[in-house]
Amino acid sequence: MKQNLRSPQRVVITGAGNISPLGDTWGEVRSSLLAKKNAVRYMHEWDQYPELRTRLAAPVADFELPKHFRAKQKRPMGRVARMAVLATERALEQAGLLGDPLVQSGDMGVSFGSATGSSAAGMEFFKLLSEQSMEDVTTTTYIRMMSHTAAVNIGVYFGTQGRMYTTSSACTAGSQGVGYAYEAIRAGQQLAMIAGGAEELCVTQAAVFDTIFAASLKNDNPETAPSPFDKSRDGLVLGEGATTLILESYEHAIARGAPILAEIIGYGTNTDGGHIVRPRQATMQRVMELAMEDAGLQPSDIDFVSAHATATDHGDVFESHATYDVVGKKPINSLKSYTGHGLGACGAFELWASLNMMDEGWLAPTLNLTDIDERCADLDYVMGEPRELKATTFMTNNFAFGGINTSLIVRSAEAL
Repeated sequence: MKQNLRSPQRVVITGAGNISPLGDTWGEVRSSLLAKKNAVRYMHEWDQYPELRTRLAAPVADFELPKHFRAKQKRPMGRVARMAVLATERALEQAGLLGDPLVQSGDMGVSFGSATGSSAAGMEFFKLLSEQSMEDVTTTTYIRMMSHTAAVNIGVYFGTQGRMYTTSSACTAGSQGVGYAYEAIRAGQQLAMIAGGAEELCVTQAAVFDTIFAASLKNDNPETAPSPFDKSRDGLVLGEGATTLILESYEHAIARGAPILAEIIGYGTNTDGGHIVRPRQATMQRVMELAMEDAGLQPSDIDFVSAHATATDHGDVFESHATYDVVGKKPINSLKSYTGHGLGACGAFELWASLNMMDEGWLAPTLNLTDIDERCADLDYVMGEPRELKATTFMTNNFAFGGINTSLIVRSAEAL
């Protein structure tokens, strides 16, 4: 079935699969959000690095692939790819497409991101450089190490033959994965897309933020970090996981009787063109405007905002003012206060969790937000307790190193 290329296609979400520090199912994640409990813990494994100041992270506990994954299939997959493939299997199953001919027809593609590949695989190359020995290098070392390992392993495992976008844009890798999938379907180039992002936790990532004084040092009280928008915030906490969304054209989903979870109605992406790590408020604002223009919406149409909000000093301030200047004083929260910063995984996870809360009529508060930084804009910060909220449309934003910005707008299935 080919698309009518003469008119833009509506794009809906028909399946989702998730692996996160809060759990895998929505029921597990929901329980943690309602209990106001994050997954941050002290990483004793990092005590072997005495110069590393932060010891906080939010890992996925006890992750293993199910037994039906054969050894040969697992061989080219590091941890990040294994999480991505399993999340995709779950998403395809919910969408009713697991094993469906559409997956391998060329009408379904992959648009999936991660900031990096598996560091453990990278270690296999280091002996080559330091000792001039290839003893540890195997035929799958590069496949597990490469930044696009998650997307490629998804394509190989499920046999997709359509387009492939391998987004490796740090904190926006997952949201760009969703955004580019949306654009491919809307333009009629694909009927459906596997979209999302994944990341595996590594001490090297913690070291990146530690060296620029952007990692939280609340090591003695892990549950109090991170604290987005709070006056006492002292930096981010890293997380990991994978979230896959199945996107397809509205007409195709309706024709096959698929469950529709939500509709993506707007997407914007741009770059700061400035500092590598210091964000720019003007381009943050502009990316939200681009998404609003794409969706054809007014500020009054946005019911709440899922913030990027990593609990860094400048980032939270600039983001809050950019958000206020575009949509005004709207309810806003940061799910990173629960999961830590999942880098390539965060954009897709935050979209998925937000659409579930929208469907149930409530919004989780930002944890550890008790004293709003007076430098932040006058937004309606959801704090303290979960809030009942009737919503049909929300905006979710992400911002990455290098000044890469994304904004997605999602509408409830009930509003279709």
